[in-house]
Amino acid sequence: MNSPSAAPSNPSPQENARFGSGKAVKRLEDQQLLIGAGQYTNDVALPDQTHLVFLRSPYPHAKIVSIDATSAKEMPGVRGVFTGADLQAAGVKPMARPMNFKRADGSPLSSTTRYPLATDRVLFVGEPVAAVVADTEMQARDAAEAIQIDFEALPSATLLSDALAPNAPLFTEAPDNIVAETRYGDAAATQQAFDQAAHVVHLDIVNQRVAALSIEPRSVLAYPDNGRLTIRMSSQMPTGVRNTVSDLIGIDKEKVRVIVGDVGGGFGMKTGAYAEDVVTAFCAHTLARPVKWIADRGEEFLSSSHGRDIQTKASLALTQDGKIVGLRIKTLANVGAYPTMTGLAIQMLIGPWVQSSVYDIQTIDYHFTGVMTNTASTGAYRGAGRPEAIYNMERLMDEAARVSGIDRVELRRKNFVKPEQMPYKNPMGQVYDTGAFEMIMNEALEKADWHGFANREAASKAQGLWRGLGIATFLEWTGGNALEENVQVQILADGMIEVASAVNAMGQGIATSLAQLVVDVFGVDISQVRVVLGDTDRANGFGSAGSRSLFTGGSAMRVGAEKTLDKARDLAGQALEASPADLTYESGKFSVKGTDLQISLADLAKRQPEARIEVQSSTTASGPTWPNGCHICEVEFNPQTGETKVVSYTSMNDAGRIVNPMIVDGQLDGGAVQGLGQALLEGLVYDAESGQLLTGSLMDYAAPRADIMPQMFHTFTNQTVPSTNNVLGVKGVGELGTIGATPCVVNAVADAFARNGRGQQASNIQMPMTPFRLWEQLQGL
Repeated sequence: MNSPSAAPSNPSPQENARFGSGKAVKRLEDQQLLIGAGQYTNDVALPDQTHLVFLRSPYPHAKIVSIDATSAKEMPGVRGVFTGADLQAAGVKPMARPMNFKRADGSPLSSTTRYPLATDRVLFVGEPVAAVVADTEMQARDAAEAIQIDFEALPSATLLSDALAPNAPLFTEAPDNIVAETRYGDAAATQQAFDQAAHVVHLDIVNQRVAALSIEPRSVLAYPDNGRLTIRMSSQMPTGVRNTVSDLIGIDKEKVRVIVGDVGGGFGMKTGAYAEDVVTAFCAHTLARPVKWIADRGEEFLSSSHGRDIQTKASLALTQDGKIVGLRIKTLANVGAYPTMTGLAIQMLIGPWVQSSVYDIQTIDYHFTGVMTNTASTGAYRGAGRPEAIYNMERLMDEAARVSGIDRVELRRKNFVKPEQMPYKNPMGQVYDTGAFEMIMNEALEKADWHGFANREAASKAQGLWRGLGIATFLEWTGGNALEENVQVQILADGMIEVASAVNAMGQGIATSLAQLVVDVFGVDISQVRVVLGDTDRANGFGSAGSRSLFTGGSAMRVGAEKTLDKARDLAGQALEASPADLTYESGKFSVKGTDLQISLADLAKRQPEARIEVQSSTTASGPTWPNGCHICEVEFNPQTGETKVVSYTSMNDAGRIVNPMIVDGQLDGGAVQGLGQALLEGLVYDAESGQLLTGSLMDYAAPRADIMPQMFHTFTNQTVPSTNNVLGVKGVGELGTIGATPCVVNAVADAFARNGRGQQASNIQMPMTPFRLWEQLQGL
């Protein structure tokens, strides 16, 4: 695996510092994890701790006729049994409903109301109905089985087609199960462009439902703490959880503290508060005892938010020489039984923001429809709307090349937004600050030896295999539109520089990158920097999602550190009786020019009334970042078995300035493997009749593993096009690999089909490209 950079890293006052930005510093987080000393939520055990177990619905849609928990309450060790009615009686509010979107006629959106525990009916298999708290987990499980619930089964609709059928069961008082619709562009102008086009391409595209599948499941430990409620949990957004819990339970938010220790992956699935989080907090508050809930894997499959699940009709209109003149997208999004603001925004707003991608397209007609079904809610999953949009676009580009006869590289080259067009406003009004898309593609083509493919194809053919060459050129939007971040910087009396931020660690190495930025400013060894994350008593903000951690949190850290050093300079001037302008600073010490007078940061801190120098700082980026890339892969397809093997994967990625190349490599590679997983293996499947999740365990859900990575896996970065929207010049990179991988791999398989006389079938390929599905495709079944 290679990762050269095309330009030096972002310069800083301590450019040669061993641990400053631009260096592949080993992650500070890893030592504790490698020796087994990490602290995940389940590693913490408190005196008098109890355990919570949920009783969940076995029905996709049913009325709750009655609940009898009498026997359960009398069982050994049981401290409490709670139902939806109990929570309502205690004043617990329902979960927040989505806002801001409307139905096609302009009326308010149609959405079901979700209570933390179901009250009168359930709407998906796995919805929590009752909660049991007991001294041990086994006692809680035994008691949960003793609860008698009388359900009255109701008609259900699991598939989009069922939910939209004329006789579909309805979940709200609306005349159908459509939550909301969004339309963008000019339908008439787009139709005219299609009418006049020399080439028109149409594709039906499915982006299947997938699971985030973090190694650590959702985990919560809530407990009373000196008149407050403390919640230790696995989360990407501690402040958001604190605010939701305090609002729904009715506790002042200053009396709620959320602590996040080590997090075993999030991928967007651990953003915000779940119903189970609220119930756990309520039980701890009500019982005045520690209550722990650790989801098992089956619960994660059933009730954590799922990703993707859209069906799209995508069309592209082009001139004779290949210039794109019109883009039409019509998408149905399955948002589950309880639509969330995040789930709706991802498919109906964020995806559309990047739909035209790196191409200069201004004539569009987009129509997005959110639909309720009897399934778990969809929400953020790595990429969150951008992978779906880019997949649509890149499938269209390759199909347009086949239909028009224009080389697919030249087709892209002809339609790229050019550097001289920057800043460029796309048809959704989003402004790209920088981008050199053709340059990135050219570098990727060279690294992948694009023009040497014929020899490799011949070698594969000699073994009876079809070799395909795939490409994806793309960009993404990052930031979550939460561009402000707050930091606290303290110089302590022992010489430590302690910094606190509301961005959160979840395995991505953000603490190391933040520490490197502090080293840049203070010029001290990285061992003198302590990064505090995941504590709402120390810092509050949006958290980590949308690849925002570094360009918002890192920028705030740089600015906050500089402000703190400036404050220390003024204090040093007072201590040394010299003008701050006459001081020099190096490696933790101020000196008076031309004298031997000096004072260290530690000694300076000791002189302060509270024995520390502290600065609270807030920094706002001027806009999102637009990382982009060109990913190229080669596959070998066995027409006898339908098996696909990715044999080479090369990517060139514009991530702006890079703070830690090793961490960036890890993010890009990990993201790409998740994209490969969706392309080849993954898919959550519900039974249409019973509403049961058929892929509810790792025995049934095919997750990508290390062996999916080709030996020829080459990752490159280019730093010559920094972002102008933040002080570091960095671009978010956590989701870029996932976004590029799915279209790249599928385009490679489609290319293998087309090269072997199956071009018409190539356009019908859908994910996941399992051997059986591709074999069926090949047979025309």
